Amino acid sequence: MSPRRNRPRGGESFHERAVEQGVRYGGGGRVEEWQGEEWSVRPVSGASAGGKRYRCPGCDQEIPPGVPHLVAWSEHGGVDDRRHWHKACWNAKDRRTTRVQRSRNAPRY
Repeated sequence: MSPRRNRPRGGESFHERAVEQGVRYGGGGRVEEWQGEEWSVRPVSGASAGGKRYRCPGCDQEIPPGVPHLVAWSEHGGVDDRRHWHKACWNAKDRRTTRVQRSRNAPRY
């Protein structure tokens, strides 16, 4: 029995291929246009969502730990500008109003 090979045979590392393809902040993402800007959108699986809670800017509801969702950020922004969205909220972002009503005690994000 031969040993298992853990490295790709192409000679390039995963990071080198990702840089060549223009992938930023991890893989599996895509670029979408919204409000005249390009947005990077990356899915987050439930297992890799970690133990943190996030607040969806689309519906202003919490995304509990372990729930699959999307992370989106403007191409001109940085890591600090990432927002975690429910998948349905991101898909309906053009149909929602721009002003989300929050209660007085609700946190921003």
